[in-house]
Amino acid sequence: MLIHRIRYFPRSSWSGLNVSDGLQGRNTNSNIPLSYRNVRNNVTVAAHTGYPSNHWHLRPLSLRKQVKHFELLNSTSGLKCLSTYSDAYHKSLTKPDEFWGEAADHLEWFKRWNQVLDNDDQPFTKWFVGGEMNICHNAIDRHVNDGHGEQVAIIHDSPVTDRIEKLTFNDLKDEVSRFSRVLVDQGIQKGDIVLIYMPMVPQAVVAMLATARLGAIHSLVFGGFASKELSVRINHCKPKVIVSANVGIEPSRTVNYKGLLDAAIEMSDHKPKTCIIHNRTGYPEADMVKGRDLQWSSAVSDAKPHDCVPVGAMDPLYILYTSGTTGLPKAPVRPSAGYAVVLYWTMKNIYGMEPGEVWWAASDLGWVVGHSYICYAPLLHRNTTVLYEGKPVGTPDPGAFFRVIQDHNVTSMFTAPTALRAIRKEDFDGNHSKSYSFPNFKNLFVAGEICDHETLHWCRETFKVPVIDHWWQTETGWAITATCLGLGDEATARDQSIGKPVPGWDVHVLDSDNGQEVSRGQLGNIAVKLPLPPGSFSSLWQQGDRFVTTYFQKFPGYYDTMDAGIHHPDDFISINARVDDVINVAGHRISASAVEEAMVNQGDIVECATIGLKDSLKGHVPVGLCVLRSGVTKSEDQIVKEVIHCVRDSIGPVAAFKSAVVVSKLPRTRSGKISRQTVAAMANGEEFKIPPTIEDPTAYSEVREALQKAGIIS
Repeated sequence: MLIHRIRYFPRSSWSGLNVSDGLQGRNTNSNIPLSYRNVRNNVTVAAHTGYPSNHWHLRPLSLRKQVKHFELLNSTSGLKCLSTYSDAYHKSLTKPDEFWGEAADHLEWFKRWNQVLDNDDQPFTKWFVGGEMNICHNAIDRHVNDGHGEQVAIIHDSPVTDRIEKLTFNDLKDEVSRFSRVLVDQGIQKGDIVLIYMPMVPQAVVAMLATARLGAIHSLVFGGFASKELSVRINHCKPKVIVSANVGIEPSRTVNYKGLLDAAIEMSDHKPKTCIIHNRTGYPEADMVKGRDLQWSSAVSDAKPHDCVPVGAMDPLYILYTSGTTGLPKAPVRPSAGYAVVLYWTMKNIYGMEPGEVWWAASDLGWVVGHSYICYAPLLHRNTTVLYEGKPVGTPDPGAFFRVIQDHNVTSMFTAPTALRAIRKEDFDGNHSKSYSFPNFKNLFVAGEICDHETLHWCRETFKVPVIDHWWQTETGWAITATCLGLGDEATARDQSIGKPVPGWDVHVLDSDNGQEVSRGQLGNIAVKLPLPPGSFSSLWQQGDRFVTTYFQKFPGYYDTMDAGIHHPDDFISINARVDDVINVAGHRISASAVEEAMVNQGDIVECATIGLKDSLKGHVPVGLCVLRSGVTKSEDQIVKEVIHCVRDSIGPVAAFKSAVVVSKLPRTRSGKISRQTVAAMANGEEFKIPPTIEDPTAYSEVREALQKAGIIS
């Protein structure tokens, strides 16, 4: 089958200052001399003078057999002569067809698109209409075909089992193509759903890629869900096949995945045709249900490889249930081709990564970070990806992250502030980091929640690299705002910002009452003007109406992020809270994050939360919940006094901040987000439901008892 190729040329192949075989050069940016030579099918491009050679390469403008035209590209941005953030951002909004069409040329297509952007039915925007590709081909087969099969693709680092496993791209292709055949033998074809319920093991990535290889849709359910929540998802997406494991390993216990799966299927009205179970070595094998269950190893052992199939650009790659800090979970649908295009683009242009370098996203495959930046983006960009089955502390100590960075020569990593706070809480002086050396480590990216400045500065001192905050959501699939290192942005961006709008995202801050744009520097609802760029969700699974009413009804023509923030005069964006977390104090809108930033200035607090308590006079007043770092000897009363002073000194009397309590833990989801809304409901005596994603539900009772003991609630 014909695949259109856009080939990059390593500098080692550049030669000659002659033009031959009818190949013409064209430089659209300046008068830099250029020349090329054509070596049959593998065109080799040549030299130029007047600019550092590592900044430029060329690509064919035509996909015809006789490639006659090339255009100069800046390898820093991956865009035609767009060497700066401002140029790239402007072009992405004014000429989105051209901008994303050029980005799409970096990947291989079975069938080239006939229209880059179709926005006739917004918000149901279509990208790369008529095009066909396969994301698995681009993430694996393309690199093997280009001679990189022996590069390590996945490093599975599992301190909970004391094992490290490495898979090359050759290994991965073999595993994925054979598991695709197993799925086909169980009746899986394009458009079918495969539900994956697995721990952090390579087989989970294999199952994702094998499903994508067939044009089927995967729905990976976070392994922390118990049977009831798993059954809800089984009923909703109705998978034909479920892939799971015998056990998951936690620092202090073994989780019976197969038992939880069996119970979920028993609860569910929908019954899968087949369950494929990976039995982990060294642990009891799962009890198999006759006629339904297959053992992974035996099924794969005799399977023949299966090729990638062409997949329509807008065909779903996966559905992923949101983490659900409030309300019932939703299932955003991710279209395949646009997602592949933007993820490839981000690895260089946002994260500054070069192919072959080692990347680590310290998250879980069950969350959007795991989908985008453990699995797909690094593999698309030919980066080695670290799959970490461990914790930031306790496996075995707060030095775990530093050990992984050192042992695997990690170039850059991505994690949530929650993980960093956990390390800081246990190792405030950073002593564990001093046992490790990681001179090639360049950048630490954080996202998932607001990163307080105390944690930010601690990480800069301890990791000794820039710490870069950025912002995105399950629905968007990739960053809305960031510091775009590959487009020349400085890694030392404004503190307390999440960067600038990323090319493709037309970000505005709107008044919640009238929908008009607020002045720069004013707090408002962050919204994105349509159309959304490639890679963002195309709908909610089987809930198109809910898709429209939830995200696009409040501000017509915009995507409502439901986050509150500020667009500063220098273009940087700050996120202050979820819209529901903004506290209205006597008519003044006080953001939870602003109060929390002031609280941590006290010095002994490692993490905190602010909730709005109903008040007959002011409407609401803020109340602080404080978690202390290890080794603090001050009395709780003294700490509370100091916290109140810090808030009043930082924000002023307008905040009406007069109450705080000390607790040992906060109600967080397993993805690291504090469920402030449900805590506030509890404190105000309202009905509430503890989200199923909360890691430790006992945190609610501890908060209630602390508030009662302090006389804040009855």
